[in-house]
Amino acid sequence: MEKIKMPNPIVEIDGDEMTRVLWSMIKEQLICPFVELNTEYYDLCLPNRDATEDQVTVQAAQAIKRHHIGVKCATITPNLQRQEEYGLKKLWSSPNATIRAALDGTVFRTPILLSKVKPVVTCWKKPITIARHAYGDIYRAVEYRVPGAGKAELVFTDESGQELSRQTVFAFQGPGILQGMHNRDDSIRSFARSCFTYALEVGQDLWFSTKDTISKDYDQHFKLIFQEIFEQEFQAKFQAAGLRYHYALIDDVAAKVIRSEGGMIWACKNYDGDVMSDLIAAASGSLPMMTSVLVSPEGNFEYEAAHGTVTDHYRRYQKGEAVSTNPLATMAAWAGALKKRGEMDDIPALCHFADCLNQAGLEVFEEGYLSEDLAALCPAEELKEMPENGKLLGLIRARLEALLAG
Repeated sequence: MEKIKMPNPIVEIDGDEMTRVLWSMIKEQLICPFVELNTEYYDLCLPNRDATEDQVTVQAAQAIKRHHIGVKCATITPNLQRQEEYGLKKLWSSPNATIRAALDGTVFRTPILLSKVKPVVTCWKKPITIARHAYGDIYRAVEYRVPGAGKAELVFTDESGQELSRQTVFAFQGPGILQGMHNRDDSIRSFARSCFTYALEVGQDLWFSTKDTISKDYDQHFKLIFQEIFEQEFQAKFQAAGLRYHYALIDDVAAKVIRSEGGMIWACKNYDGDVMSDLIAAASGSLPMMTSVLVSPEGNFEYEAAHGTVTDHYRRYQKGEAVSTNPLATMAAWAGALKKRGEMDDIPALCHFADCLNQAGLEVFEEGYLSEDLAALCPAEELKEMPENGKLLGLIRARLEALLAG
């Protein structure tokens, strides 16, 4: 079989620990034998980020802007324990937050559903997609550890130097903690347009939630911008498509989602989306069963698995133990990036390969060959085997070859 050619590259962003090992195995066994893979490579493993003063992360984001498509492996956001473990110069920021801030846009996360893995929420029949704003809030916050008694103030000075607002945040009588966060109107508008456009593309209702009863300026601003853009730009399109836009408080939407059959897009602010996407993934089956794509208003796309670096498997792997790590979300990230490259460059063969890559993993899992995280969730009579990584990818490789030949 002649390899599929890729004239234009995608940006390949490598990561850490067990997902880095799996990343290499997926490339070598499932992609490179069939595709002349063309990537611009950036290594975002924690030691390299430390060595480059995290400039490699900035460079990776800039590369996605040039080539419009990136695929990213899971990476470590260090805490104090990781700083000591790796001997880091400082606690580097989340690489995801850095890339998302550079690209702006919205992260869409959708669980991968299998018939053999029953959702914890038994009424769910269809995937629930979380649309997460990819800018601001606590991910761009300024924080300060208050040493003792004193007054904290929120001050805004315009570009001419004139002070326009001064508010007391709190009069401290002793030590405490402060946090100041922000957002931008243009980013919120991009978020809203991305959500409405995506809902039309996939033919699903859009739900949006904040807590505007408590946050009467910050959260309400999101609500009002969404409503304005919906009425001015999307209401007629939604009506023609038979779709609905619904706003409610986040606790109300959470209750409705739990009682629904799924099949909607749930738009959330940055932190809300971070939490709710993990909740939806876990309740749907497993945290590693969640796809993620960042869509920017400039037409840039970054695909990744929504899970972490699977540290516990990596520790066992380092000891020479056999591990069975779920590859589906990482495979879905590669498949998404390759398909988007095929669509942009009009390469039908590459699009077909990407579809087959995605389908091969699903079919093997549906047959009862499940990774460690899912085996415990599958009825015993439906589980054939829990293969270690090499054998599992071998089974997927055989199925991929069959799908491509068919």
